[in-house]
Amino acid sequence: MERLYETMYRLLENTTSEFHRYIYDRINWDNRMLGLVGPRGVGKTTLFLQHIKHTNQTDRALFASADNLYFSDHTLFDTAEAFSKSGGAFLYLDEIHKYEGWSRELKAIYDSFPDMHVYFTGSSILDIERGEADLSRRAPKYHLQGLSFREFLAMRHGIETPAFSLEDIIEHRASIPGVTHPLPYFREYLISGYYPFGQDPDFSIELAQVINRTLEVDIPQFANMNASTGRKLRKLMALASTLAPFKPSMAKLASQIEASRNNLEDYLLFIEKAGMTAQLREPSSSINALGKVEKVYLDNTNILHNLSDGAPDVGTVRETFFFNQMRVNQKVFSSPISDFQIDGATFEVGGKSKGARQIRDAAQGFIVKDDIEYGHGNIIPLWAFGLSY
Repeated sequence: MERLYETMYRLLENTTSEFHRYIYDRINWDNRMLGLVGPRGVGKTTLFLQHIKHTNQTDRALFASADNLYFSDHTLFDTAEAFSKSGGAFLYLDEIHKYEGWSRELKAIYDSFPDMHVYFTGSSILDIERGEADLSRRAPKYHLQGLSFREFLAMRHGIETPAFSLEDIIEHRASIPGVTHPLPYFREYLISGYYPFGQDPDFSIELAQVINRTLEVDIPQFANMNASTGRKLRKLMALASTLAPFKPSMAKLASQIEASRNNLEDYLLFIEKAGMTAQLREPSSSINALGKVEKVYLDNTNILHNLSDGAPDVGTVRETFFFNQMRVNQKVFSSPISDFQIDGATFEVGGKSKGARQIRDAAQGFIVKDDIEYGHGNIIPLWAFGLSY
C-alpha cells in the first residue's frame, strides 16, 4: 500500500484549498459512505483532496484511484481491510466506475467495517448503472456540476461574490462587488469557464478529449455496450451539436444514426446523465412522472463552442447558459408561451433588443437579456443567473 500513500501525498502537495466548490458545504461528510458523481473534468478529485487537507485527516486517510495498477492484483475489500487494521478511518476511492464489481465490494466494506468512512467518486452515469448490490440506502450520491459564472469569477479572477437566490436575482439584488462591467468576464466564461481546466493553453483539445472519452469509453463501459454502439453515440452527439436545441423526433433520429428507435431514448438518457446534453421537459401533472421532452440542449456553453468550432448560434448560447445554471437549484421546465418556466414564473431569453410579446399573457413574466449590464423592472441581465450557485 506504500505506493498508494506516495501517490496520495504527491497529489495533496499540489492541491490548494483556497477555493471550494459550491457543493462542498452541502455534503454531509458524517455519512459512513457517500458518492460524488458528475461529468469528467468538473473537479470531483480535487474536492476530495481538499477535504482531506481541510480536515487534517492525512494520518488516518487513504486516497486511491480505482484505476491504479495496485488494484490489478489487490481487491478493494482487501485494501480496506488492511487500511482498517493500520488504524485508517477515511477511505477515498476515486473513479470507482473503473473497478469491476465496485458496488458489491463497497457494500461488503460498508457492512464489515462500521468505523470506517468510505467516500467515492464516479461518473454521473452511475445513477443509472444497475450494480450487483443496492447502495442507495447506504451511500447517498451528490451530483457535482461544472463551475457557475460566480465560481469562475472566484477561481479564475479572484473576484468573490456570494450566491444569490432566484428571488434575489429577479429583484435585482444580484451583483458582483467591485466589477462595473461584467460582460467581458461573462464572454470568457461562455467559451472556457465551465470547466476548472478551462485556463489550460490546450483547453479546446482537452475538452474534445473529454467528450470523446465520455462517448466512446465511459458510457459503453457502464451500459455494457459494444464499440459499434459507442460510435452511434458519437453520431448522436454530433447531430445534437448541429440541431440543439431541438425537439427530438425518435423515428428520424434513429434513422439518422442507424439505431433502433427502441434504443434511442436510452441513448439520449445516457448522454444526458454523462453531462453531454440536457433535456428540457414539459411540467408533469404527476409528482413522480417525468414530463415529455420538449427540447434537447447541449449541456453547457463550453461544449457548444467546442463542437461548433467557436461559432455557435448566439440565441442557443443564451438559452443553454440559462438552463445550465438554473437547473442546479431549480426545477426548470419548458413554457407553452415562452422559453422557460420556474415555479410558475415565465422567462424569455434573448438579446438586448428582445421585446415582451412572448410574456404578455404570463402571470409573472421576465425578459432575460444578454448584452446588458444592469436590469430594471422585469428585465434582468443574463449574466446575473450565473450567480445562483
